[in-house]
Amino acid sequence: MRFSYAYAPWYSDILSFMSRIMGWLASLIQRHWQYPYTVLTILLWPLARVFQMIAMLRCWFYRVGILSSKRLSCPVVVIGNIHVGGVGKTPLVAALVKALQQRQIKVGIISRGYGRSSTDTVIINARTNASEAGDEPLMLFQQTQAPIAVATTREAAGKALLQAHPDLQLLLSDDGLQHYALKRDIEIVVFPAADIGKKMDLLPNGPLRESLGRLQSVDGVLFSQGDTIAVQRAQQLGMVKTQWCGYSTLNYADFYCLNQPQQTAPAIEFAGKHCAAIAAIGRPQGFFQALQSLGIDLKQAVALKDHAVIKPADWPVADVIFITEKDAAKLVAPLPHNIWVLPLSAQICPDLAEFIQSRLQLRNSDTIKA
Repeated sequence: MRFSYAYAPWYSDILSFMSRIMGWLASLIQRHWQYPYTVLTILLWPLARVFQMIAMLRCWFYRVGILSSKRLSCPVVVIGNIHVGGVGKTPLVAALVKALQQRQIKVGIISRGYGRSSTDTVIINARTNASEAGDEPLMLFQQTQAPIAVATTREAAGKALLQAHPDLQLLLSDDGLQHYALKRDIEIVVFPAADIGKKMDLLPNGPLRESLGRLQSVDGVLFSQGDTIAVQRAQQLGMVKTQWCGYSTLNYADFYCLNQPQQTAPAIEFAGKHCAAIAAIGRPQGFFQALQSLGIDLKQAVALKDHAVIKPADWPVADVIFITEKDAAKLVAPLPHNIWVLPLSAQICPDLAEFIQSRLQLRNSDTIKA
């Protein structure tokens, strides 16, 4: 007789238990990255060396041609990171795209659309939803209106986007620094300014995908939420030896109501109300701290996994619920909650768009037409 799991209720219990164990281990390791445990360091250090060797061999295989790397018919600039998790990269991509657009450079974005349920190659339009494209690419489209394609590989996304928009002069790869199967013309690493000077190891003993030495082989390093002092400190420590080095700052606009986006309000409007927040991003604590710095008195903060779908049971009970723009891209209004979105924009200093245009010798589209 053929055994069916449908008649084994214990099977789902075991899966649920294993899922909770894996979640607990993941949380423990992430805490270890911030506040190292001696026992975990001893156990994970050898695994980090194995991971490091594999990463180095993989990179070498691509460099010598054992593994093939494809080039697109258009220059590619990778905006990536060596950290696991959110480093504030997506707002920087949006800021860079807008700066290139202001210079009349026709730029598109390619991505794998992490977290989406579809595996199709999708060129985003106004009717595309987050399950098809992923929350970050959809948010970037809403903010920039730039041509954007997502696919299982960045090469496939690039080919599809160039076929649909053959006049593109430049492709930005949102993430993909370690995706060596696609050749790139410029590599820009986004590195949290708060991590300058910290001793960090590779996975699983630390949060790094590649060693800190990778910063010296790229074309530029952008220290997110930093300043000139942060850049100077990184240079003094010998972290960077790149052609371009800069920093970014974040600016917050007034909140807008998800159900009525034209309705905006400053933080003071929510004084005296029972406020909560929910976030499914890489580093949700940064969002919660930003709300508090703006004067919001948070009574509850719900942190979900990055890119997670917000389910009805996840919503906190409150007069006002605050969410990020990334999470807003996944939601379809109207919703039975008083939900307000915190818009943010990034400012990059010095001008990264100018560096890219000069390095790639890109002419603005008006000049090309003339």
